[in-house]
Amino acid sequence: MRPRWLVRISLLLPMLLLNSAAFAADASAKSYKEDQPRFQTSDRCVACHNGLSTSTGEDVSPGIDWRTSLMANSSRDPYWQASVRREALDHSAARSAIEDECTACHMPIARYHAHLNNQLGQVFSHLPLHPDAEADREAADGVSCSVCHQITPENLGQTTSFNGNFIVDGPNAGGVHPEFGQYEIDPGLMQVMRSSTGGFQPTHGDQISTPELCASCHTLFTQARAPDGQVIGTLPEQVPYQEWRHSDFRTQRTCQSCHMPPVAEDVPITRVLGAKREGVKRHEFVAANFFMQRLFTRFHDELQLIAQPQELSRAADRTIAYLQSQAAKVSVSDPQVRRGRLEAEVAVENLGGHKLPTAFPSRRAWLHVIVRDRNHRQIFESGGLNPNGSIQGNDNDEDKTRYEPHYSEIRSADQVQIYESILKDVNGNVTTGLLSAVGYIKDNRLLPRGFDKATAESDIAVRGAALEDPDFNDRGHRLRYSVELGAAPGPYEIEAELWYQPIGYRWANNLKPYDTDESRRFNGYFDAMSQGSAVLIAKASSLTR
Repeated sequence: MRPRWLVRISLLLPMLLLNSAAFAADASAKSYKEDQPRFQTSDRCVACHNGLSTSTGEDVSPGIDWRTSLMANSSRDPYWQASVRREALDHSAARSAIEDECTACHMPIARYHAHLNNQLGQVFSHLPLHPDAEADREAADGVSCSVCHQITPENLGQTTSFNGNFIVDGPNAGGVHPEFGQYEIDPGLMQVMRSSTGGFQPTHGDQISTPELCASCHTLFTQARAPDGQVIGTLPEQVPYQEWRHSDFRTQRTCQSCHMPPVAEDVPITRVLGAKREGVKRHEFVAANFFMQRLFTRFHDELQLIAQPQELSRAADRTIAYLQSQAAKVSVSDPQVRRGRLEAEVAVENLGGHKLPTAFPSRRAWLHVIVRDRNHRQIFESGGLNPNGSIQGNDNDEDKTRYEPHYSEIRSADQVQIYESILKDVNGNVTTGLLSAVGYIKDNRLLPRGFDKATAESDIAVRGAALEDPDFNDRGHRLRYSVELGAAPGPYEIEAELWYQPIGYRWANNLKPYDTDESRRFNGYFDAMSQGSAVLIAKASSLTR
């Protein structure tokens, strides 16, 4: 029986804290053994898995697609870096454990090798990233090819796999490290890769195509901490897998079918003796954070990105196109004038397989509604976007201690319908501190089809007034607008737009009081790009008769 090294990428924090002395940095710490699991950085993969194209010349190389993604640049993300620094300052007694946990999915190779050397994963010791240092190269590689493709099927989908707690095997008795993929590979081709990579062998594994594999890092429960570092609660920070599982999409589509779109024709997956394959998936990991891709484009050199600016710009455009075609739908009912007011119903529908927006709670979507008279003069506006990235009329953007409620009817310009999650601390106060948060005051993010809010478990529950709103359900949300017309002449046009922002104004600006290099840099970026921090993803309009 071959020895197995079932290594969990996220160790239990209590164990880490109890054994902190054993994990202290030690210049004489041993290197990892050759019979233990290990990873390769992406430069070893792209040598053979780039230079692939369709019959029309479209480049479908996994390496080219991947390097523009948030996964490839997870360690370079300046918002993540600033946020980790904030949490480490807010909870300094648990700083080492916080850095270790945050590297599990943002610097997985560097953290993994640190654990093999009986050390904790570190964030700031690798920053700025120095390409000449091996540990920094591993940190810079983000969620690299060899991370996802070495995950075994064991414990996937179980609670023990979440928070980056997936399992990787060590080599077999012949020194072979399996790299899992969706295809059966000819033994001769196995030998080619094994020889060229020093023991990494392509191996068929169905788990690579399952939502449970994605859920291991994209399901995250964070532990709220008191000033002394003690755990005082748990927050379901990111649970898109659980949302998907509670929807109709669980029997219809997987994470990969949406976020890794298939190539339209059969293509090879390697340029070395590669046969054409059916159902090859793009490694774009198209999702929703166009803003960070735009930021990467603009500050490419400062952030030391490998992908070229034009590649990142195209990736941002793909993300926006994805949002505008597959995220949501808006409609406006036939508006009527009654007793001097324009009455209309606006409906919003989520087209995706989890909440909209989902995952990291800085994200928000909202309705921007305008009413114009016969002369196209604007007589009402709710939810306009300010140049600094804030939303007109949003209580939370104006005051960090408040938040905008969920509405079933909007009657004035200072009311705005925002689909978002608002965190609360142990005292019930609004917060954007992840490790200060113990739950949600408000969660009215749009539900996917088949999501029953009455039976949803606590981790994915609707919170606040939306829970009792009969017009907020898995078919979307219907709300009324009632606008005072005054002397404005008709007929009238009502236009409704759904906007989306990956990093909300309040989430960015709450980092400003932290006078750190990471905070100053990110907020400088955000302020410079705030006018492009949000994008229109759906709209509709209607005229009175």
